[in-house]
Amino acid sequence: MATTAEIDAPTDSLEAFRAHAREWLAAHFPPSLKGKDNAMSAVEGPHENSPEEDAWQQAMGEKGWGVPTWPKEYGGGGLSRAEARVLQEEMARAGAWNPIGGMGVMMFGPTLLEYGSEAQKKEHIPAIAKGTVRWCQGYSEPGAGSDLASLQCFAEDRGDHYVVNGQKTWTSGGQWADKCFMLVRTDKTKKHEGITFVLCDMDTPGVEVKPIRLISGSSPFCETFFTDVKVPKANRVGEEGQGWTIGKRLLQHERSSLSGGGSTAGRMFAGVPLGQLAKKYVGVDEQGRIADADLRIRIVRHEMDLRAFMLTLRRASLEAKSSQGPSAATSIMKNVGARIMQERSELLIEIRGLAGLGWEGEGFEEDALKDVRAWLFGKAVSIYGGSSEIQNNVIAKRILGMLDHQ
Repeated sequence: MATTAEIDAPTDSLEAFRAHAREWLAAHFPPSLKGKDNAMSAVEGPHENSPEEDAWQQAMGEKGWGVPTWPKEYGGGGLSRAEARVLQEEMARAGAWNPIGGMGVMMFGPTLLEYGSEAQKKEHIPAIAKGTVRWCQGYSEPGAGSDLASLQCFAEDRGDHYVVNGQKTWTSGGQWADKCFMLVRTDKTKKHEGITFVLCDMDTPGVEVKPIRLISGSSPFCETFFTDVKVPKANRVGEEGQGWTIGKRLLQHERSSLSGGGSTAGRMFAGVPLGQLAKKYVGVDEQGRIADADLRIRIVRHEMDLRAFMLTLRRASLEAKSSQGPSAATSIMKNVGARIMQERSELLIEIRGLAGLGWEGEGFEEDALKDVRAWLFGKAVSIYGGSSEIQNNVIAKRILGMLDHQ
């Protein structure tokens, strides 16, 4: 639990840390990488790093600043929340981005820090902190999406290991992952209490991955099949039957990241200001304003919503760290973040007109082509991580206290 001192560090010590962060970034962040973010690697897959990118990732990994608030003993930065905010500000000032990310950082790492054994933390957290191991998530199944607790992927107890048989779907990045954190059924007589949280190496015999092609042209999601896959019991997180509790906690971390609380999702709000782009494509009136009055109003409303949302995220993050981490409020943030993200993509397409509907070929700007793909991929934002309808159920039950009535 974070203390008040960790959240509101003395100004003088923060300024000393700011000077240190600025000096370190100047020494380690290659200027050639400014603006060349790798945020879309989760969608497009890993690419071959340049020597500068390798050096930047190694430097951030060794410093622990890719996961700045994680404990130093496991490879994290050991920073207070206030220091982490200063680091983020200095990185933005330098045009630097965090090369350490993925599901290990967004979801699994924070969950393992809370529920994992000491041996599991020492084995897995340092590699996540350095960005050297890629994780994927084995939750949804063909017959268990919105009702995740209906999952049937079965893990049979064989003494010192389980034998897993079944199928997962929408496995993000499964074809590129080294390891998978997954929910399996260990007891067929109980629904929620029969679920267990385990870790599986993706190169284990019997694991087969088939990518799913999306309308955006990318294939970040997969079907994953498990046939007589051996999983050592040392790879079980928590106790047998505790998987539903651990799995729900992980989803809170995921929703926090997807809403914009994580660095990867937060980058989706970056880019050329909509007003500036609209003036270029739509033109201006005699007063220098966006010529289309209706579009002008909608852009202003969107920017107001976005700024209010980002401020709310910051406040919620501070409250979460001063209590017990993410709460059910992440469902609110996830829904609002999805709406704002999709609205921004729609505005980007509308502003450019025909120039914003290109798929490939000459005559279209590179940024415009990327925005079209992001617009199509963004349709999934209100579905993955728990659909908007599921989030509404969580909000109704966990926050508003509304119960089901038969």
